[in-house]
Amino acid sequence: MRIARFSRSGEVSYGLVLGPDRPAGEAGRPAGEAGGPADGTGTASGTGSANGSGVNGSAVNEGPTADQLMVAQLAGHPFGGRAEDIKLAGVRYPLASVRLLAPILPSKVICVGKNYADRAREMGTEPPEEPVIFLKPSTAVSGPGDSIVRPTDLSERVDYEGELAVVIGRLCRQVPAGRVPEVIFGYTCANDVTARDLQARDGQWTRAKGFDTFCPLGPWMETDVDPADLELSTSLNGEVKQHSRTSLMLHGVAELIMAVSQVMTLLPGDVLLTGTPAGVGPMGKGDQVSVTIEGIGTLTNPVTDRD
Repeated sequence: MRIARFSRSGEVSYGLVLGPDRPAGEAGRPAGEAGGPADGTGTASGTGSANGSGVNGSAVNEGPTADQLMVAQLAGHPFGGRAEDIKLAGVRYPLASVRLLAPILPSKVICVGKNYADRAREMGTEPPEEPVIFLKPSTAVSGPGDSIVRPTDLSERVDYEGELAVVIGRLCRQVPAGRVPEVIFGYTCANDVTARDLQARDGQWTRAKGFDTFCPLGPWMETDVDPADLELSTSLNGEVKQHSRTSLMLHGVAELIMAVSQVMTLLPGDVLLTGTPAGVGPMGKGDQVSVTIEGIGTLTNPVTDRD
């Protein structure tokens, strides 16, 4: 199931993205029951995992074109924890007639550095034994088609970093291995934009990673994909710069959720960026960068400079 957040005539809604062979009435709804925090105690709360059947799981460039897709508006918020929140409102629009927004507005974005061995070595370091965790502010989040704005008054080099992002579906902490699938709502594409010179200068990554527009997400959340071995590529102006598979991550999705949830409580809608492979590089004004992940879709953003 593909769940998008979109704007039409000034109104922001969630909806199911449907292909031409899938009527809105057959879209189904995510599985899962409402319950308490998913932790080692066995208690439960919040929204269950979204794993229902629905939209075709192929990437955008492998399936219908954008002008063939429809979005069926939902009657509520998909993180509401109630069955009625996933009911269709009975209205649908051509996808081309709406503006796709960031699929979620998280309370926090948790990121993982050096999670591909080739990227760690590209940085001049050995692959870490444990996940390297850092944060981006929620204000860095932007959506598909939104401009990545380079702060040229402060930085001379801004890089793309294509990544798989995990969307958390329920309140959770200290998640054991057997309960990881319960806390995942879905997956989306991400670009962990980085002011590379500031990262080197500061010795820590908050400023370099935290500018407004430095966390594009989209184009939607996909709930029916196995993240274990997906093709990931990043292109700049149509030229592929990064090409890898999620199976090459040093620490997989389950391990990352277990590790992060030992440190901090995760809330519904929080986003976990799982790291980028080798091939990162700079972007300039007028460039266009696209992150494509098999089974999810393509996130594309233009690049501009701050006034």
